[in-house]
Amino acid sequence: MNLFRALLSLLVFPGLLFAVPMGWLMLGTERKLTARLQGRIGPPLSQAFYDFVKLLAKAPVPRPASDRLLLTVLPLLSVGAMLGALALLPVASQAGGFAGDLILFVGLLELAPLCSVLAGFASRSIYGEVGATREAILSISGNVPFLVALLAMAASAGSFQLAQIAAGTPWAVRIPGLLAVLLCLPVKLRLNPFSIANAEQEVLAGPLTEYDGARLALWELAHALEWVVLAGLAAILVLPFRNLPLAAGVPLFAAASWALVPLLATVASATARLKLPQASRFLWRWALLASAVTLCSTFFLRDWRP
Repeated sequence: MNLFRALLSLLVFPGLLFAVPMGWLMLGTERKLTARLQGRIGPPLSQAFYDFVKLLAKAPVPRPASDRLLLTVLPLLSVGAMLGALALLPVASQAGGFAGDLILFVGLLELAPLCSVLAGFASRSIYGEVGATREAILSISGNVPFLVALLAMAASAGSFQLAQIAAGTPWAVRIPGLLAVLLCLPVKLRLNPFSIANAEQEVLAGPLTEYDGARLALWELAHALEWVVLAGLAAILVLPFRNLPLAAGVPLFAAASWALVPLLATVASATARLKLPQASRFLWRWALLASAVTLCSTFFLRDWRP
């Protein structure tokens, strides 16, 4: 990946200029569909962007200098990590990449949840600490099957490069791997039935209870970018974009990523919030089963490959 392509991916597509409006659109669509499924009118599609701008204009609560620095750095790290992960997605023939970029992609993807957990404890609030603890437990429960599925697909494709995984994974491995990834998406996006970490009825806003103003706006931006990254990962596993020109890759990638939003919104509206033990048990049972099938399929195909 040369410097020009890296900057293009980071700042233009699928990075900043594409991902920010796409993230607001995904959040707005999810809220609108959830409201409609519950018999409400719901907010406009642009409400998530309006909330972001409103939070930027609010004055934060005065804090000690050391707390201000830490509470500002954590959401900035999350935003930067999501943009970096987006830049690694192979969505067109012009997209860059390098051997082992899956490892960097996973590291960047997991940095935001880690920062969220740290933010809960750094806030010095009992509500933030409870939310952070729940976030950590759910992250561990969801990350194990998520990572096992990705590693199994990488082993099947014979490469740790995202473009090779998206293009070279056999469908016998890709289908259970994609199922494991999809089962873990509501955990990573904090949607029902895995929204216990930020259950407003119990622990206010979870790890971000004490956040306000521009710092909370940065967390909202990181969450919007998280939608684009995770939906984009699912999109490239379903429809590899590597051989498409940029003019065709942009709209197809946007449409394929957005198509995941109604599915997640429907699941979130049709399910109740699980308790922490129930959510962990479900992930360890079904998501890990799907990832185990992916791993077994990888070994089976490797043993029978001529």
